[in-house]
Amino acid sequence: MRKPKNKKFRFVSQKKVLVLFFLVLAAFIFLFARIVWLIKNNETEYQKQVLSQRSYDSKTLPARRGDIVDAKGVKLATCEKVYNMVVDASVMTTKDGKYIETTLSALQQCFPQLDVAEIRTFVKQNPSNQWHVVLKKLTYDQIYDFRVMQGENKDIKGIWFEEEFRRIYPGGSLAADVIGFTRSDNQGLYGLEEFYNKELNGVDGRTYGYLDDDLNLQKTVKPAVDGYTVHSTIDSNIQSIVERCLYDFNEAHKNHNHYGDGAENLGCIVMEVNTGNILAMASYPTFNLNDTKNTSALLGGVQVAQVDKENGYFEIKKTGKYIDQELLDSMTDDEILTNLNYLWKNYCIASSYEPGSTFKPFTVAAALETDSISPDSYYECLGSWQVGPHNIHCHNRYGDGVISLKSAVAQSCNVAMMKIATTMGAEKFSKFQQAFNFGLKTNVDLAGEARTADFLRSASEMDASDLATYSFGQNFNVTMIQLATGFCSLINGGYYYEPHMVSKITNSSGVTVKNIEPRILKQTISASTSELIREYCKAVVTEGTGKAARPAGYMIGGKTGTAQTYPRDGNDFVVSFVGFAPADDPQVLVYVVVDRVNEAKQDNVGYAREIVRNIFTEVLPYMNIFMTEELSAKEIKELEDRQLANTLKYGKALENPDETQSDDTPDMQEKDPAWKSFPKDPATGYLKDPNTGELLDPDTGDPINGTHSALDF
Repeated sequence: MRKPKNKKFRFVSQKKVLVLFFLVLAAFIFLFARIVWLIKNNETEYQKQVLSQRSYDSKTLPARRGDIVDAKGVKLATCEKVYNMVVDASVMTTKDGKYIETTLSALQQCFPQLDVAEIRTFVKQNPSNQWHVVLKKLTYDQIYDFRVMQGENKDIKGIWFEEEFRRIYPGGSLAADVIGFTRSDNQGLYGLEEFYNKELNGVDGRTYGYLDDDLNLQKTVKPAVDGYTVHSTIDSNIQSIVERCLYDFNEAHKNHNHYGDGAENLGCIVMEVNTGNILAMASYPTFNLNDTKNTSALLGGVQVAQVDKENGYFEIKKTGKYIDQELLDSMTDDEILTNLNYLWKNYCIASSYEPGSTFKPFTVAAALETDSISPDSYYECLGSWQVGPHNIHCHNRYGDGVISLKSAVAQSCNVAMMKIATTMGAEKFSKFQQAFNFGLKTNVDLAGEARTADFLRSASEMDASDLATYSFGQNFNVTMIQLATGFCSLINGGYYYEPHMVSKITNSSGVTVKNIEPRILKQTISASTSELIREYCKAVVTEGTGKAARPAGYMIGGKTGTAQTYPRDGNDFVVSFVGFAPADDPQVLVYVVVDRVNEAKQDNVGYAREIVRNIFTEVLPYMNIFMTEELSAKEIKELEDRQLANTLKYGKALENPDETQSDDTPDMQEKDPAWKSFPKDPATGYLKDPNTGELLDPDTGDPINGTHSALDF
């Protein structure tokens, strides 16, 4: 049987629940009454607390990125204020939407590119939205008419303009490699923009709103701090001369041997010998800093591709193709970006190559400095020299005979250099490679400088053939900035200056915050050795391989260079010329590299000599460096033909130019050698020796396979 429920227990439980209910209800009534009392008696105080947590008219004040200027204050990179158009639907839809059509009508009138119907739809569908950007980066002139209409018609509401700055480059492509550019987030990429990003970037400011004790809205402003101005050592006029010379060379040689640019790369550095100041730095192909992603800049250039490696890294390799419109249209976005990144890099600091014979003065200087040789040393060159199992050729297969040290440099004799390096030994040779910073960064103040340590063997790693080929600039790599900086040390008394692109940094008020003075890092060689190197390099121009580099009215020193690229069985060459002026008191150095010229025959150093001569012809008078040599009638005519007759004031022309011996006069030029009369080979255009059948360089008479780099294994 079921046990009957306990009625008494049930009644007691219900009574307890009822009491608990009334207690909770009483508590709620008390709390409600308390809140009402607090609000009534402390309304103002709590209102302040709530309102103070709200933002009133707070906005960012963008900082202006600092300018980059040249040595004379010409702006290379600057900023202009631009405006983003913002639609505030919450304002436009007030008063039952009475402002919508008036405002949209004004927008249509002033900004015909706008889709007004789309804005109308957005406003009606999002009436509480306060931020909708419809146009970006408008100039002041573009918004002026609308701002005037806003001031005259109070029914135009809900449109305002957010201020920001846009980076612009007045020179377009001028000094593109040096300057670099910025991303959309105002961060610098490449060149000075990246290296000095912290100094160039300012600090954004802000306006704040707050309530005072009387609940009145007050404003406070934290002003923006504009970025610093970077004063570069670049001279825009010299930079323009260099870039025009590179462009002219490209135009003269493009599409010759194959479709594409006049060379895979052209590079030039102009540097003050006694300061390390870089006056110009340029390469070709180049790009427009105001339109960096314009793919037309890729046309004619060699195509590169990203090759993934097993360790998760990747490397960039050339495909062997040259980019035409058809190939460009077939490339993916990633492929285009890879090729743009390759284009944006500064060839003068980011790419390496074998220096060839421009390295020979370094070999001679090291040997003189260590007393391994003397200025009176003589060497016999029979056209090649056996080093271990390798028969290594001189560029002159017929040999230079018995030559002095000076002539060995002037005639660019490989055999003499190998014998000099062997006498010196690997330990001393390697020590001086390091002294001139080969294998190390120069720490030039530009982003993207390459290291070349992996391309250079230490003394303990060198065998006899390494030492031999290193002596004439083969089998190791350098960058242009390494060689130019080291060469300045060779000819300025042995002082190695740290190369730099910036002379000072100033704030927005023009006050100098940092001076960057020329800095001597070390002395590489003695003044006496340096004097000998200047003499030998002058002989290169007066009697050796650099004759054609001398500009009208000036005596210069310099050194030619030719290096065969890998694979050695190919016909690709890098040719170069490094020159300095005046020859006896060097002030300025010009270094030009031509990487794989677009010609069937690439190993002609005349390509680089031509560019250096053209640059010197204009730059030296501009720098107020006076002529040291009398002008021949031919040179006067050359200057007049090039519309450079005004440069005659920098030197003394002969009084009777008609009676002057020209370069064509037999007394001033050696009689043409026999090979000049050899017939041309119809298949290649080279001269052909009728006795041996060997093909010869039409400029020098050298066998076409007898280059500075030839290793005959």
